[in-house]
Amino acid sequence: EAFGGQTITANVSALTGEGVPHLLEMILLQAEVLQLQADPKGKFEGVVIEAKLEKGRGPVATILVEEGTLKTGDSVIVGNTYGRIKAMTNYLGDKITSAGPSVPVEILGLSEVPSAGDKVEWAEDERTAREVAEATTESERTKQLNSPGRGLTLAELRKRLTETQTKDLNLVVKADVQGSVEAVRGMLEKIENEEVVVKIIHSGVGSITENDILLASAADAICVGFNTRAEPGAKKEAERRKVEIRTYTIIYELIEDIEAAVKGMLEPKFQEEYLGTVEIRMAFN
Repeated sequence: EAFGGQTITANVSALTGEGVPHLLEMILLQAEVLQLQADPKGKFEGVVIEAKLEKGRGPVATILVEEGTLKTGDSVIVGNTYGRIKAMTNYLGDKITSAGPSVPVEILGLSEVPSAGDKVEWAEDERTAREVAEATTESERTKQLNSPGRGLTLAELRKRLTETQTKDLNLVVKADVQGSVEAVRGMLEKIENEEVVVKIIHSGVGSITENDILLASAADAICVGFNTRAEPGAKKEAERRKVEIRTYTIIYELIEDIEAAVKGMLEPKFQEEYLGTVEIRMAFN
C-alpha cells in the first residue's frame, strides 16, 4: 500500500511484540473489505490443523471451524477416519460444548489419527460416518494398488540396479504429532545422492510399535522416532530381529545422522593422483 499497491504491510517484532495490535487490526479490516463471512447456522465444515495420539485420550485432533457450528455429541467424517465427539476444548484448554466459525478446537472421539489438512464434515450418525470413511479408505487403497509404481518384477529390479547402481536406505518414521511427521518426511525426502536413495516406507503418529519393527525387519529399514519412544515390546522385538531404533528430539540431529548414513553407504572411489614424471638416468645393482 505504501507504494500504491493493494497489499497491506505491517512491521512486527516477535521479540518485543511491537506492531502485533496493528497487524490484528489490518487482518480484521481486510476481512471486512473482502467480506469474509461464515454462517454459524449453516452446514458444518472444518479443517484439521494438527493431530496426535495421546496416552489415555486416544486420537486428538485440533480443528478449525470454517462454516456452521460444531457441538459435543456430533458425528463427524475426517478424511479417512470418523467418530463421535466426546469432548471439545478451546485454545486455553477449557471444556466447551459448541464452536462456531473461525474457532479452533481440540476434539476427542475419533477412531484414528487424521492427517493435517483433512476436511471435517458433519454426519447424521456414527454409522453413516463410518461407512463414508471406510469407502474413502477403500478407494484410496485401490488407487495405490493400481498406481504404476506397483508390480516390479525381480528381473526389472536387477536391470535397474545394473543400470543405475543405486542403493536404498529404507526408513520407518514415527513422530509425536502429524505436523512433525510431515516436516521430517519433507526434509528426509530432500536428501539427494547419485548412488543412495532415501525411501520412507512407512510414517505415522505415536510411539514405535512391534508392527513398525516387523515392517522394518521385512524391508531392511531403520526405525526413526522424533519426540516419541519405542514401546517395551517393540524394543525386545528390535533386539531379536536386529532392527536399529534411533530416537531424536532435535530435527537437525535426525537429518544430519541420516545424511551421514547416506554418505557411509557410498561406494569408495579410487583414482590416481598424478604427481609428476621420472627419467631413469642409471640403474645400480
